[in-house]
Amino acid sequence: MLRDVENRSLPRAAAFFDLDKTVIAKSSTLTFSKSFYQGGLINRRAALRTAYAQFVFLAGGLDHDQMERMRQYLSALCRGWNVQQVKEIVAETLHDLIDPIIYDEAASLVEEHHTAGRDVVIVSTSGAEVVEPIGELLGADRVVATRMVVGDDGCFTREVEYYAYGPTKAEAVRELAVSEGYDLDRCYAYSDSATDLPMLQAVGHPHAVNPDRALRREAVARGWPVLEFARPVRLKQRLPGFSVPPRPALVAAAAIGAAAATAGLVWFASRRRSIAS
Repeated sequence: MLRDVENRSLPRAAAFFDLDKTVIAKSSTLTFSKSFYQGGLINRRAALRTAYAQFVFLAGGLDHDQMERMRQYLSALCRGWNVQQVKEIVAETLHDLIDPIIYDEAASLVEEHHTAGRDVVIVSTSGAEVVEPIGELLGADRVVATRMVVGDDGCFTREVEYYAYGPTKAEAVRELAVSEGYDLDRCYAYSDSATDLPMLQAVGHPHAVNPDRALRREAVARGWPVLEFARPVRLKQRLPGFSVPPRPALVAAAAIGAAAATAGLVWFASRRRSIAS
């Protein structure tokens, strides 16, 4: 249990959370693959490959080179996708898909940090358009996430405006510390991936959550706490009477990041299978 509400005269502090496999049990974007298939955005073969990519992600995650190839490919593949069509699909499924896979342990930590007077910040490589609604759902104070460019015609371009990954996450954390007055020595961070080592090293209280092998080795060597989250639960079950108000703007935004990252991981899964064969 975290300590009681902190002395307000002390510098402010925050808890920084990675999203996938840290706050939620799956990929925040791959969960939409069935909906995209039903909506005609991806074909049956792509849907099957996306399911395989979800398995690969859950089994071991993606290393740096795989993430970079995914980023390059998704930025090209998503060019010209109609945002309105994707928005309509995501609007019907966002809360049904994400709410059931939020870790109970993570939701409890969010509550405890808020009780202790700390801000909660989601820091994710997924698109801001999908991370922001999830952050809203969780009651996060701020979100840092990848931003993709949408053209004047309302369609995706192949540009990535900001890529929230690796050292860039740590830079964002330090920038927030300056703008918000956070004392990083008193801040917390949580992640499952060794690619987030820069972010974890930036704070005084790093935690490895469901860590991949590389991060587990680092955490053990550095004496960092290792947490195992294993209880996904709907927020409605945790908080009787909880309901998610409709937020059309946020749902529209969620479409962009979900579509882009799903497309990238479809490619990654296809590449893995091609190499294996």
